[in-house]
Amino acid sequence: MPKSTESSRLLVKSHFLIRFFFFFFFVINYSAVASSDVERETSTESKTLTVVPIGVVLDQNSPLGLTVDLCMKMAVSDFYEAHPNFTTRLQLHTKNADTVLDANFAAVDLLKQEQVHGIIRPQTSTEETFFAELGQKSHVPIISFNARTSSLPSTYSVRTTPDDSVQARALAAICRAFEWPEIAVLYEETNSGNQFISHLNKAFQEVDIGLAYMVPIQTSAEDSDISKELNKLSTKQTRVFLVHTNPSLGFRLFTLAKNAEVMSEEYAWIVTNSLSIFLNSIDSTVRDSMEGVVGVRPYVSNSKALESFKERLRRNMTMSNTTTTSPITELNVYGLWAYDAVTALAIALEKIAPLNSTSLGPRLLNELLTTKFRGLTGDFELFNGKMKPLAFEIFNMIGTGEKTVGFWTPERGITRDLSSTGEKTYATSAKELKTITWPGDSVTRPNGWAIPTTGNLRVGVPWKHGFTEFANVIIDKKMRRTNATGFSVDIFLAALEVLPFPAKYQFIHYDDIRNSDWSYDDMLRGIPEDYDMVVGDITVWAPRAAHVDFSLPYSESGVILVVKNKKPLDMWIFVKPLRWDLWLAIVVACVLMGVVLRILENRVTSNDADSIIENKERRRAIYWSPVTILAFPERNMVSNNWSFFVLVLWLFMAFILMQSYTANLSAILTVDQLKFAFSDSYYIGCHEGSFMKDFLINQLHISPSRLRSYNSSDEYHTAMSKGSKNGGIDAIFDEIPYMKLFLNKYDPQYRMVGPTYRTGGFGFAFPVGSL
Repeated sequence: MPKSTESSRLLVKSHFLIRFFFFFFFVINYSAVASSDVERETSTESKTLTVVPIGVVLDQNSPLGLTVDLCMKMAVSDFYEAHPNFTTRLQLHTKNADTVLDANFAAVDLLKQEQVHGIIRPQTSTEETFFAELGQKSHVPIISFNARTSSLPSTYSVRTTPDDSVQARALAAICRAFEWPEIAVLYEETNSGNQFISHLNKAFQEVDIGLAYMVPIQTSAEDSDISKELNKLSTKQTRVFLVHTNPSLGFRLFTLAKNAEVMSEEYAWIVTNSLSIFLNSIDSTVRDSMEGVVGVRPYVSNSKALESFKERLRRNMTMSNTTTTSPITELNVYGLWAYDAVTALAIALEKIAPLNSTSLGPRLLNELLTTKFRGLTGDFELFNGKMKPLAFEIFNMIGTGEKTVGFWTPERGITRDLSSTGEKTYATSAKELKTITWPGDSVTRPNGWAIPTTGNLRVGVPWKHGFTEFANVIIDKKMRRTNATGFSVDIFLAALEVLPFPAKYQFIHYDDIRNSDWSYDDMLRGIPEDYDMVVGDITVWAPRAAHVDFSLPYSESGVILVVKNKKPLDMWIFVKPLRWDLWLAIVVACVLMGVVLRILENRVTSNDADSIIENKERRRAIYWSPVTILAFPERNMVSNNWSFFVLVLWLFMAFILMQSYTANLSAILTVDQLKFAFSDSYYIGCHEGSFMKDFLINQLHISPSRLRSYNSSDEYHTAMSKGSKNGGIDAIFDEIPYMKLFLNKYDPQYRMVGPTYRTGGFGFAFPVGSL
């Protein structure tokens, strides 16, 4: 018993010592911790923190506004948690704004009441003017994380997004790589949409790609209006469509496009980042309708910081109860751009410390424009007040997701992999991209255009009696089919053979030939209701361009005048260049010249017998000297110096007469045959049903009462043979191709005279706006 009692006492004492030891250790540790906290608190209080208010204007009733607001708050928290020693603190003052008017009032209120030194706003095109002037007058930077274009240069406007002109260059490079000659653009009719079209037009002109159709769509457009435009596009030749709208309008458009059967094979659809940024929030129905779409969007590389931010954002959204059933709930690049914009502001504020409230705005702006860092979206660097151009991701929508098929950068062009090494050359080939699945589950690149598949191509052909060498209609009554031959038809058929795809056609004749007032203009007005195009001897004429489009001309152009040849030339034509009195004067002059020379030569004396004989022969020939001197210039016709002088004068006069004779004879044989003067009693023939009657009346101001219409070369010849006095005509005004056929048949009897009046020549006619 005594031993057990003693052991119990020792056990109690040991427990007491252990408890005392732990209590003493706790007191010492607590004192040390308390002392450390006091020192930290004292150090923090001794450091002066400068709080800078920054205004934020958001629509907090929208899912996008809530997500962006949370991203900016996390940016402030993350930044100062990573930099606790900074002496500046950025403080966000958020104002809710549902409408444009609310946003304007909120910005003014932030400047007056909160005295903010900067405003962050997801700016729209309707607010651009107000916010630009507000920043300019108040000397406060206006930062936008979603505006991609601007038509108003403002010193205090800052965009932390790439410019739309860069995106337009990327789109042009993609279309050039696929060798598409033209595209159609469907865009939202807003100020920003029109500015984007301006950038797009410039970029596509640089690569020689046409914008065939530009279809503006109202923001409030009904489904029936959109379907109507899609149905129109389905009848056009262009098969490449580019869409630039807001998400709500764009997703409705693709659902309707699938119903309109323009999301099938041979079609290509491209979306800009106005839609591609929000693809992670669309439902399965919309995604199914966008199968095969190709799109571009700013490339954001994955990083540990980005993955960590996404995870924390999901937790914060759940804790803040900001999730919603609206289509736009997931994080997109707008939230990341807003996060980086706040981070850039915080860095810029710390760099300009200590702060001076009187000039804080301009200093903050200057420092912000030179700020560089690695953000969630990549390298943050501003150039001329907007984000420096970065890479664009090219993706293809397949199944329930998207597949990245390549990238585009301003320096390297199209590339399959951004991490590839080697020589940096600008690539423009589609071979750099991965395999793309196009609409209709096709892996074959669409040609970009095709003949509308609404049935056979309805080809109108004029049915007429004359000049069938160009277009001749043959009706097969048994087969109930219209056939056509002729030069114009041959050109049409040859053009079909070089098309990269087969085209079915059906000739339809214009059967108003029984009507004496029929015309080519009436036939052209049947496009596109009766015909898809018209083939024949159709003249390209400016007044017709109001309701049809023409192809390039395939014949010689111009209008000429054809008249009868004059009577055949007689054998005495050689005496007509000079009048009879001039001929008489020449003969008299020759005789007088011979007499003068005889008198002058008689004064020459010579005793030599040979000289006497020679002088006698010379005197006998002296009367013919005016003529013989021209025929035998090498002979010595005279011996007296005065005689020689007289002969020189005669030769001078003779050469003048010879030149005048030659010119007049040439004129008689050529120019005189071409002379034609209209008389009030003359009638003029023209082509029946053509534009010639209007041309002669309006352009050449010829009275309608003097015009008579004919259909063929034979009718022209018969009328010209009769003459105006016998019910015919004395001249023909018609186009060169017709008159060449006419002259080829009746060449000796007619000739072309006067100037050529230029026209457009023969061409094919198509619906207006189709070319």
